Amino acid sequence: MNLRESARFAVRGVMANKLRSLLTMSGILIGVAAVIILIAAGTGASASVQKSVSSLGSNTLTITSTTTGAGSRGGGARGGAGGLGALGGAARAGGGGFGGAGGAGGAASSSTVNNGTLVQQPQLTLDDAQALVDETQAPDVASVAPVVTAPSVTATYEGASHTVGTFTGSTPSYLTNDNDSLQAGVPISDTDYTARKRICLVGTTVAVDLIGGDGSAILGQTVQFNGIAYQVVGILTAKGSSGPQDQDDRVVAPLTAVQDTLTGYGTISSISVKAASSTEVTAAQDEVTSILNQRHHVTAANEDFSIFNPTSILSALGTITGVFTILLGGVAGISLLVGGIGVMNIMLVTVTERTREIGIRKAIGAQKSDIVGQFLMEAVMLSVFGGLIGVVIGVLVGQLQFGTFQLVVAPYSVVLAFGVSVAIGLFFGIYPANRAASLRPIDALRYE
Repeated sequence: MNLRESARFAVRGVMANKLRSLLTMSGILIGVAAVIILIAAGTGASASVQKSVSSLGSNTLTITSTTTGAGSRGGGARGGAGGLGALGGAARAGGGGFGGAGGAGGAASSSTVNNGTLVQQPQLTLDDAQALVDETQAPDVASVAPVVTAPSVTATYEGASHTVGTFTGSTPSYLTNDNDSLQAGVPISDTDYTARKRICLVGTTVAVDLIGGDGSAILGQTVQFNGIAYQVVGILTAKGSSGPQDQDDRVVAPLTAVQDTLTGYGTISSISVKAASSTEVTAAQDEVTSILNQRHHVTAANEDFSIFNPTSILSALGTITGVFTILLGGVAGISLLVGGIGVMNIMLVTVTERTREIGIRKAIGAQKSDIVGQFLMEAVMLSVFGGLIGVVIGVLVGQLQFGTFQLVVAPYSVVLAFGVSVAIGLFFGIYPANRAASLRPIDALRYE
């Protein structure tokens, strides 16, 4: 009997009891859909995490200071007049310092405190940031932005008040380094920086709390920050929340103005460094490390600063979410296995019910391979139909979005789930098919 005949008998056998066949297929259907949906959840989680980390700047390094037992280091600058507001290409073209124009006067002293066992060093300085814009020593560094953070800042406007989550003072290149943009207004310019203008960019949370509505009316208004007047010239594009942190509860202003009014001069909170490209982040980190080690007179064993590299975090998170996805797929795979056992169970029942039919077919000349082919074809058919319906359901559910969480269907999961469903039909159909083919015609004909 050829394949066409086997398929015809298999279809007739499946259609003979539609409800039972449908229930049998449901086991495979649920298993296939579960594999696709759970892997889509894992893939979506991975994509969401990577997007959150990338929003921080996938090729941006953040340098912060630490306390060690290291030796001496270079002094920090309060700055003379310099042309490095943007601190990127302009820095390399024209040189100069970070400080704003006039009056800051001289360099901050470099001090150490020695108690006999520990030498505590000054923090990061503007001179440190300036040194990183050296095209010869750091060719993979595209731009640098020194950052100061003013603590405990309260914004007030016409009777309304808001405690600002983060008040940042930096250079014009900060927005680029931090992957920020404006939804309204204009960014901080080099002129604003060097002129020490008291202007600021506010996040949407700050704007809405102070003025209500969508916050856009705050543009151009003067807001008091700890009693110091700043004019709002721009509204930052909303970033949303990252865990418990509201990324829109912030204010960005020129570093020079913030030092004049809120933080004072001397050290800075951190330095933001943008690599020339995402493939050169590691090279940029090595260059930055080398420059700062030389300036601070430290080695890798006693560095007094740390560098946050988001690519390393992305790599670690990718590994974790990858394991999580495999785990979810494995759990869903168990349901496929259960579906396969259901197929074998029904096929054994089918063999028992059709024992006389098998006896008649063998009595008139049907070969063992014919019987095996027929029942194996039935098992595979149930698995294929169940698998196809499961794929459709899995892909449709995989397009859904729950709040900000978007499921992402992985193409390999569709192929894998359907392929396994077919393999399950073959594997769990072999035993019932062989059992049917092994019946002796005389015993099968006498079966009641």
